[in-house]
Amino acid sequence: MKHRIEYAIVRTLVALVRVMPDWLVRVSGTTLGLAFYVFDRAHRRIARQNLAMAFPSRGEPERRAIARSAFAHFGRLVFELLKFSTLSREEMLARVECEGEERSRLAYAHGKGVLFVTGHFGFWELQAMVHALRVEPVMILARALDNPRLNALLERMRERTGNTVVYRRGTIRRVMRTLMAGHGVAVLIDQHIMGRDATYVDFFERPAATTTAVAAIAMRTGAPVVPVFALPLGRGRYRMIYEHPVEPPRAETEDAIREFTQRCTDVLEMYVRRYPELWLWMHRRWRDSVSPADGVPGMFPAAERDVDATQN
Repeated sequence: MKHRIEYAIVRTLVALVRVMPDWLVRVSGTTLGLAFYVFDRAHRRIARQNLAMAFPSRGEPERRAIARSAFAHFGRLVFELLKFSTLSREEMLARVECEGEERSRLAYAHGKGVLFVTGHFGFWELQAMVHALRVEPVMILARALDNPRLNALLERMRERTGNTVVYRRGTIRRVMRTLMAGHGVAVLIDQHIMGRDATYVDFFERPAATTTAVAAIAMRTGAPVVPVFALPLGRGRYRMIYEHPVEPPRAETEDAIREFTQRCTDVLEMYVRRYPELWLWMHRRWRDSVSPADGVPGMFPAAERDVDATQN
């Protein structure tokens, strides 16, 4: 029953957002996010704990303001994604300006596929949709939402511009085939990962369990790793930034996979430090066990074991 109610609410929101002017979409999203901040004590506490670990030198009022802004951003992300997914392809393209797109095209030119990495930062859902229109569709590695109906709805949004969504467990062969065919794979690298497919790297000078899949696959296939981020410009417009490919370590370097994973994480950290209000501080990035408060039902996927990057 709970899943049905959540699904009905979101479907109603989709219908409403379709006819809303952009300013009302932003206001409604901000209101939703701030409501989460006020009433969701568990995630508010996690956000404040994370910010205290990441920015120990900043005062409590400043960290509290960042937390509020991060919740407001999450609400806008939800509403703006719902709005963006209703636009025509021409309207989507008109709302996004790109920086460094030639880096993406040069990465494809190697013929070994491309691994696009990002985090739960900015408007990450929109950037995959736009990449499919400006360059070519990609395979998106994802984790299913707790609510299967909401997950199916989100999957349709993600695939609307031609992308393919696959779920991480047991997908390594499909990833390898996609790269061998010269296509792209998009991966989020900022969630806590359990099991032997993880390594600890520094994130804000603290060890964080992080997927090794990107580094292991890149070193095995030679696929370039290109970080990509989508920043808000206001008034329903966005800037999508393709960073320089992450330089891989020498293959014979001891602990090369961990070093490569650290380099990818460093790029993400650079953006989070610049724009801390655009990252989702409400999931526990630094932890040794799973907490029941780590996921907002229907919106955040539960943490799980990552793909086994060592499989054939």
